Amino acid sequence: MRKRREELIRVSQDIELTDPVLVAAWPGIANVAMTAITYLADKLKAEEFAKLDALQFFDLNGAMIENNVIQLPKLPESKFYYWKRNGAGSDIILFIGEAQPTMKSFELANRILDFARSYGVKRVYTIAAAMVPQFHEQPRVWGTATNPFLVKELHEYGLDLKGNFYVAGMNGLLLSVAKSKRMEGTCLLGETPKYLSELDNPIASQAVLAVLANILHIEIDMSELQETARQASTEIKEALQESRRQYIDHFTVPLWERPQEEDKG
Repeated sequence: MRKRREELIRVSQDIELTDPVLVAAWPGIANVAMTAITYLADKLKAEEFAKLDALQFFDLNGAMIENNVIQLPKLPESKFYYWKRNGAGSDIILFIGEAQPTMKSFELANRILDFARSYGVKRVYTIAAAMVPQFHEQPRVWGTATNPFLVKELHEYGLDLKGNFYVAGMNGLLLSVAKSKRMEGTCLLGETPKYLSELDNPIASQAVLAVLANILHIEIDMSELQETARQASTEIKEALQESRRQYIDHFTVPLWERPQEEDKG
């Protein structure tokens, strides 16, 4: 087992990777990032190889209750997984954080990147949601990167480049810290309507993951996520139609119920 200076990260197996990239995600708007990365990890059959001791990054302020019994304190899990490619190309390290840290976010980003770089990682990818006013059955994917060369590369993949905007949370901060370390970074953002921000949006997750797979030159079975996205799209359209119907019923008065105007002579 190779020795690590990173005491906060416990390595469970020693691995050697070829030119790996890091794909990292935390929960965010509409669960776009987590749905995409957990699906990716599952389909690649990525193996866990390290776990981050997250105690100093979370301030617990409550207790979980199960069957009326108070449970022991439980920190959100933060784990590293790896996938080795058969043939030429980059291997992949996946970092999945169960929750956004409540403190020392900048330090956490540094720890993750230093650990990934010890395996030879030079490029980092994160996933996020892009808030838009309307629902689209085929949401677009926005892209941003740490340098103009990568931005040009995203343009060649057909991504939307929106100029000036803000990526909140660790899915954005990690790339900013990566840039300070002279590591390349890219964020892919799936469009999701503002009024659905509290609900899971697998439609956006599917769109982002399809782009990421293309960029990384990997093939994964998207059928399950596509079916989940199809069902979500149907439910959203039905909900929108019902909402419009209720709106019309509430604000429209039938002609025969309107007060008649007095005759004017």
